[in-house]
Amino acid sequence: MLCSGESERQIRAIYDEVEHRLKQEGILPHHAEGTVDSGWLLLDFGDVIVHIFAPPQREYYQLDSLWSEAVPLIRIQ
Repeated sequence: MLCSGESERQIRAIYDEVEHRLKQEGILPHHAEGTVDSGWLLLDFGDVIVHIFAPPQREYYQLDSLWSEAVPLIRIQ
């Protein structure tokens, strides 16, 4: 899953909410890394990895183009 936040506060809120909602379902991340000020947070749930980017880091790493041929399951704008 690739997503972006427009501010450090929004990036942290996305991270916290994903982690909280999945924890309520008994799903815990295998690994988490990154810091809000780095512009890239990652939650690894095994079959699903959540990448939360600040816009400059998302553009720089271009994971969207890496996965461009994959079929999107959902796209939220």
